[in-house]
Amino acid sequence: MAESNARRIESLWYGHSKLAWLLLPLSLLYWLISGLHRWCYSAGVFKRYRSPVPVVVVGNVTAGGAGKTPVVIWLARQLQASGLRPGIISRGYGGERDVDVMPVDADSDPQLAGDEPVLIARSTGFPVQVGADRRAAIEALLIRTDIDVIVSDDGLQHYALERDAELVVVDGERLLGNGFLLPAGPLRESATKLQAADAVVFNGGEEAANRFELIPGPLVNLSTGEQRSLESFSGVTVAALAGIGNPQRFYSLLTGAGLQVQPVPADDHQRIPLNALPSDHPVLMTEKDAVKYQPGSEPLQPENFWYLPVRAVFKREEEQALVMKIRSLLRTD
Repeated sequence: MAESNARRIESLWYGHSKLAWLLLPLSLLYWLISGLHRWCYSAGVFKRYRSPVPVVVVGNVTAGGAGKTPVVIWLARQLQASGLRPGIISRGYGGERDVDVMPVDADSDPQLAGDEPVLIARSTGFPVQVGADRRAAIEALLIRTDIDVIVSDDGLQHYALERDAELVVVDGERLLGNGFLLPAGPLRESATKLQAADAVVFNGGEEAANRFELIPGPLVNLSTGEQRSLESFSGVTVAALAGIGNPQRFYSLLTGAGLQVQPVPADDHQRIPLNALPSDHPVLMTEKDAVKYQPGSEPLQPENFWYLPVRAVFKREEEQALVMKIRSLLRTD
C-alpha cells in the first residue's frame, strides 16, 4: 500500500497525470489561503518573533524529500568551523511526545523526538531542540546553552519566525515537478520563492551552481558497529529500506554500486519492526531509518542489518562562497 501510494503521488506530481489538472481548483484555494497567511505577517497583522541570536532557515518549496537534513548538518558544521556556536531547532515531525518542546541528544528516543532531530544530534553533537512552537524551542535552547546562531531544520513557510537568512534545498533530479501548488503538484508555495531566497542549493541532477552530492560513507552494522564498504556488497541481493521522502534516490545509489535491490515499501518516517523485514537477504537502510532502532529494544541480527551514512559535499569554491554569503547576512548586534 505504501509503495502504491508513493507511486500515485510520483505520477501525479512528477508525471503527466490528467488528475493534476482536475485538482487545480483546490490548488487555487491553497494559493489564496497561503498567500493571505503570508500577507498577514508581512503587513504586521500577525506578530513575528525575532530571536535574540541570528536564525538561518533551511527548507524546501516542495513536499517530500529534497535532501534537507544533510544540508542542515553541513551548514551547522560550516558555521562552527567559521567560529560560531550553532544550535538547531526542528519541528520533530513524527515524534509522539506528550510535551511540545523537548531537548534532543544522541540518546533521545526517536519515537518521541522524531527521527531527523535525533539523526542531527548524533551526527553533529550540537544542541538540538524540537517543538512545533519554534519560538518556545528557541527560548528553551537559549536557556540551556550558549549558542550564538540557530539553524532551523525546515520552517521556510513558518512566517511567524523572523529569519536572517533562507537557504532553499531543491531536488536536482525531480526539480519542481509539474510546477503546480498542492494538492495538484508538489509546491508548498510559488516557485518565485527561489528568487527571493538568499541561497538555493541543488541535490544532484544536472550541472548547476550550488550543486551538492550525497556521498556515502561505509556501511555500519546496526548492532555491532562493524563497517564495510558499499562496494563489498556489489552483486549481492539486498532488501533496501528507505523511509524517506524520495526513496528512489537511495535505491539508485545502491544499484549504482552494483547491488541487486529489492525495495521494502515504507512511508516517510515510518518505522517497520525489524522482525517484519526480509530475513533471506541483508537489509540495507538509510541512516534516518537506523535511528529508529535503539540497540537492545528488539532482537537484532548483526549479520543482516546495515545502514548507510551520507554527507552533503559541494565543490570547494561554491561551498566557500555559500558560507561567506550566509555569514554576511547574520546580524552581529
